[in-house]
Amino acid sequence: MCRAALLLAGLAAVPAIGATVLQCVPYARIVSGVELYGDALTWWGQAEDNYKRGPKPKKGAVLAFRPNGPMVLGHVAVVSKILGDRRILIRHANWSAPGAIEEDVLAIDVSPDGDWSQVRIWFSPNAQMGARTNPTYGFIYPAKAKLRKFTPDPALGGSTRFAKVDEDMWDETDLPDPLRDKRAKPSRARREMVALAEAPTRMPAGARRKTEKADPFIVEYAGKRVDYADNSPRERSIGDIIADVKREARLR
Repeated sequence: MCRAALLLAGLAAVPAIGATVLQCVPYARIVSGVELYGDALTWWGQAEDNYKRGPKPKKGAVLAFRPNGPMVLGHVAVVSKILGDRRILIRHANWSAPGAIEEDVLAIDVSPDGDWSQVRIWFSPNAQMGARTNPTYGFIYPAKAKLRKFTPDPALGGSTRFAKVDEDMWDETDLPDPLRDKRAKPSRARREMVALAEAPTRMPAGARRKTEKADPFIVEYAGKRVDYADNSPRERSIGDIIADVKREARLR
């Protein structure tokens, strides 16, 4: 069945986010070169017969997130740098804000076995590690690892870039891995980064935790709930679906 028919057939059954802003999928596809289509939650299965997969991060690989709570469509991000066994930098879109592009931000492995099956991601608006623990499938490895430039295209939806974080902030020269070496002492210039990695659920000033059944770590900042992009699906109109079909046809 063609992609258009599948989309139309699933109209009543599959909730999705509207096509008015840049989504994580086209961004990850362009930056990584991994030629997979469809919602992020399908990428891991699609990759089985097309790409190698595994639990270890590699530059240029796609980290595939499992659907989790309100994040019903999953998420995909591209590894841009390996900092250590449990710390990497990623590039992705539509996470911290609708359509936002974040380049070279921190992701840390918080899984019990150190297999990257659970991660926490940098939340740019608050300059903190995100409160949510995100389950993942693993990494999808492109045939040729290469980070490609992403040029905003109105056909892919509206987007905005967050300013890149100073690379020195992620420098591992004097930044120990607090998840593996509790005895190491970071320099004064790196203490804030160490604190973030040691306590990834730390809230910024004025923030508090609110317990909900779906997710025990929903962040509220300045009295307002901080929603995670890619996590607030709405039903799509037939116009949204037709626009998606035309857009993917052009990309192919």
